[in-house]
Amino acid sequence: MSAENTAGLFLKACRREPVPRTPVWFMRQAGRYMREYRDLRERHSLLELCQTPELAARITVEAAQKLGVDAAIIFADLLLPAQAMGMKLEFVEKEGPVIAAPLRTADAVRKLREVGDGELSYVAESIRITRRELAGKLPVIGFSGAPFTLASYMIEGGASRDFAETKGLIYRQPQVWQELMEKLVKVLSHYLETQVAAGAEALQIFDSWVGCLSPGDYRRYVLPYSQRLIGNLKHPGVPVIHFGTGTASLLELMRQAGGDVIGLDWRVDLGDAWRRVGYDRAVQGNLDPVVLLGPMENIRQEVERILQSAQGRPGHIFNLGHGVLPTTPVETVQAAAEMVHNFRFG
Repeated sequence: MSAENTAGLFLKACRREPVPRTPVWFMRQAGRYMREYRDLRERHSLLELCQTPELAARITVEAAQKLGVDAAIIFADLLLPAQAMGMKLEFVEKEGPVIAAPLRTADAVRKLREVGDGELSYVAESIRITRRELAGKLPVIGFSGAPFTLASYMIEGGASRDFAETKGLIYRQPQVWQELMEKLVKVLSHYLETQVAAGAEALQIFDSWVGCLSPGDYRRYVLPYSQRLIGNLKHPGVPVIHFGTGTASLLELMRQAGGDVIGLDWRVDLGDAWRRVGYDRAVQGNLDPVVLLGPMENIRQEVERILQSAQGRPGHIFNLGHGVLPTTPVETVQAAAEMVHNFRFG
């Protein structure tokens, strides 16, 4: 199948249109597991790579082409909007993102800046360059963190196991939480709009940490804001993928929040989850990233199990249940993409 004929498979699947084979891409498909990326990291910090459009586009394009996937997701970081809002952000080796002076008070939330047109323009420029480099051969996905996940990073100061500070603020200072979420919806809406204007052909909203919440807390403290953000992104032909991890108890609520495609992590059976989400939505997922560290035959079995669970129904996009792990051999990611491409029902 030629590049011309395959370029639209991902977008057709997002619209639940019939496709000759299941499209595939991988979250965090550009990253530390690739030698080309590690070479660049020896000379540049992560923030430098994100904020230099030529480098971010190069990373995006090289990864997608090397893996032979059906979409390219722009190389960026979820926390770039937090930095633009005035948070001090750095990436610590073997620890990940660290935010100095995390948000804990109403005064700190009030001092957050609104983001103007120029402050995150480097991401839009990365998309423009990527579109030009790919020349229509692959669609480009833009993205942001969801309001809850971005807020949790800003409150915790980094990753967390129990999200005690975030939940503590929600419970003790609900008005402060509301103010923070309203600011984030405004900033993220503008940020994603600029990505669409620059040429993003789909958007993914990552709610990576929302699985720490009960359904009741999600309904009260998260759903209205995710719903508002997704509702702001009404562009004909630009589907929105709504993804979270640990969301087995939240799938119906995520559907209510919105999204043309609901991303599934590996903790749910894809067929059962799709039934719960509803067949009027596409789904994305959901191979356990750790499977790619195992033997090839096991990878093949798991890939085929997931594809079989989709039953050939229009609207399935193959992906991992979260991002590619840093120790993953590139060859296994390439092989998994090829397995998806070669799979046929019947």
